[in-house]
Amino acid sequence: MSTSQTLTSQTRKVVRVARGVPASDGAGVKLTRVIGTRELQNLDPFLMLDAFGSEEAGDYLAGFPDHPHRGFETVTYMLEGRMQHQDNKGNKGDLGPGSVQWMTAGRGIVHSEMPLQESGRMAGFQLWVNLPAKDKMCAPRYQDIPAGDVPVVGGEGGATVKVLAGSYGGVEGPVKAVATDPTYLDVTLGAQGAFAISLEENYTSFAYVFEGEVTFGEEGTLIKAGQLAVFSTGAGLKANGGDAGGRFILLAGKPLKEPIAQYGPFVMNSMDEIRQAVEDFQSGKF
Repeated sequence: MSTSQTLTSQTRKVVRVARGVPASDGAGVKLTRVIGTRELQNLDPFLMLDAFGSEEAGDYLAGFPDHPHRGFETVTYMLEGRMQHQDNKGNKGDLGPGSVQWMTAGRGIVHSEMPLQESGRMAGFQLWVNLPAKDKMCAPRYQDIPAGDVPVVGGEGGATVKVLAGSYGGVEGPVKAVATDPTYLDVTLGAQGAFAISLEENYTSFAYVFEGEVTFGEEGTLIKAGQLAVFSTGAGLKANGGDAGGRFILLAGKPLKEPIAQYGPFVMNSMDEIRQAVEDFQSGKF
């Protein structure tokens, strides 16, 4: 994906604004579901986005015990707190503040994500990214990226950008070889701070503001904390921190334009494939 701070053609604009809804997952972890709701089912290739953040241990302590996945990728980005990932392929890793876990479930994996703390604040995001039909039955893969391996880039307009995937300012993120060619950035803007990036023109893109407020596009559409902005297509995106500044995650990726058949933690292209996934899991083939 081509990225830079200089935009040469049409800038994207906000075409939709959505808010998350309270939800729970795993063994009762409280979270906000932003993508994967009745209002916003998915943004091809992005299937789900959950934001979690609480200082109440009871909101997260039960964690996400063993559960299966097939046919897509899960991405956990930790802002605060610590969790441990473990799966039936022998992978095990600790997720601390600023770390990223990009797991390609492929043909099947069973994993857990459990808190490594009994008090204090835990916050972050989990994103689900679809896989193309040709890759849905690939071998599972796990990328465990500590915070120290996530590059931080200072933008020309005063932005501070953490590059999780894709590139910004000529700096490549640590996530590699992902089918949807994603860009995943964590952008912080101070008051009147500016941010600009070039994107593949037809890629899906959105931003979720989680601190302060940010304006996007030439029109200066204001997006407040807790709101998600869906963007039009176009060659680039601009943002401004306004009077108070803000922080957001920016996602962009290649749309797959394939049928989606989903049943809980299984995402395939047809219901026959879903039935096979359930049968394979129940018979221990994961």
